[in-house]
Amino acid sequence: ADVEEFTTRPGWVTEWQYSSARDLLADRCDLMVWLDPPHTTAMRQVTARTLRRRARREVLWNGNVEPPLRAFVTDRDHVVRWAWRTRHATAERLARLRVLRPALPVVRLRSRAEADRWLSGPLTRTGDAGT
Repeated sequence: ADVEEFTTRPGWVTEWQYSSARDLLADRCDLMVWLDPPHTTAMRQVTARTLRRRARREVLWNGNVEPPLRAFVTDRDHVVRWAWRTRHATAERLARLRVLRPALPVVRLRSRAEADRWLSGPLTRTGDAGT
């Protein structure tokens, strides 16, 4: 119900992460922006972020904290292992989406520099870049 209501608003932006909301979001979006860094970059970032959060005991959402480092070995769903195991999932989902919605524009950004260029491009002149 929250996603249903959220997507009736003009100019919404969200992640495409949760399977229970994915179809609704895909049906209602008019542009898909795919942040798709190389796997080495993504893995370096998720590993560094995980180590930093654990070392600092950072409190995440809902009071969660990163588990002890041994969880990397003992927990199949540890975020670093999950990131590696699911690294091709978005590409597969987008391939299926392109069949269902062939006219949907998909902007694939492979680096921070590409994202910065895209964000500072024509959309900034229309006032739509931040929405």
